Amino acid sequence: MTQMIRIQQHGGPDVMQVAEYEVSVPKDGEVLIRHDAIGVNFVDTMVRDGRYPVPLPVVPGFEGAGVITAAGPGVTEYVIGDRVGYFFSIGAYAGERVIQAKDLVRLPDDLCTVKAATFLAKGFTAWMGLRALHQLRSGEPALVLGASGAVGSMLSRWAKALGATVIGVASSKEKLAKVRSATHHALYSGDPEFFDKVRDIAPQGVDVVFDMVGHHTWNLALSGIRDGGEIIAIGAASGQPTVDEALLKRRGIVVKRGGTAQFVNASTIDVASAELFQVIRSGIFADMDVVHFELREAAVAHRAIEKRTLPGLPVLIPPLAPHR
Repeated sequence: MTQMIRIQQHGGPDVMQVAEYEVSVPKDGEVLIRHDAIGVNFVDTMVRDGRYPVPLPVVPGFEGAGVITAAGPGVTEYVIGDRVGYFFSIGAYAGERVIQAKDLVRLPDDLCTVKAATFLAKGFTAWMGLRALHQLRSGEPALVLGASGAVGSMLSRWAKALGATVIGVASSKEKLAKVRSATHHALYSGDPEFFDKVRDIAPQGVDVVFDMVGHHTWNLALSGIRDGGEIIAIGAASGQPTVDEALLKRRGIVVKRGGTAQFVNASTIDVASAELFQVIRSGIFADMDVVHFELREAAVAHRAIEKRTLPGLPVLIPPLAPHR
């Protein structure tokens, strides 16, 4: 028997119930993983409350890492004992789970499974923005909206390491110190001099805006971007913006969107994972705090996400899981 978190109806964090279940035997193309750690992402809250539709009942969570303990027929690329992670396969909030082998990423020996579960989904999302949707170049001025969030913090650090001039934007003055640690410049989204401060740094406007927020920050994106620049819409935590297509066309602004799984796939995973693992090794994420919750405390983690009181990146640890 293993512990899992199950959702049988949509609602607040309390709809996530702890349950025990017997794991199934992996079928053709599947493996059984014993989780060492499970990543918690904003999309998990959307699954829980119904904004991200999936059939119920469901075990939430898309990201995890651990060790293969059994393999079904037809699995040739992995063997029992391999350390693996994944970033887009629902059913992660469990001590053990069966998963398609094709959804896995092999972990290098120097990357522990807890760190993998912390950084895979968010790191690949940052890679999508910096490498797939926009090829960030050294010297480019870049505006990051939602820079205090998990993906925004990682993307800001990575962009800075690539040589861009990074302007991070926070939704409150209290978050400016956090944003400042990852960027060259930190601005408050409610500052009446926002436009002027961006133009002091980039007189023509920034080359690229990475927007993690959506509706609430769309006007900031438009005020900060130069004519002919690109807005990379990675997330929409505040909902989708109302877009004036005629204005975009008139200013020559290109908006690019996409989901991580659309761009980090079989054709790109080797390159994306090699780059992400190297960035993790480099230490540019080393100052980012990680908050561990027991698996049964998933509801506590979700409440903290919704209240925006998390001091770091949340990770769930199953019972008796070793740190690898």
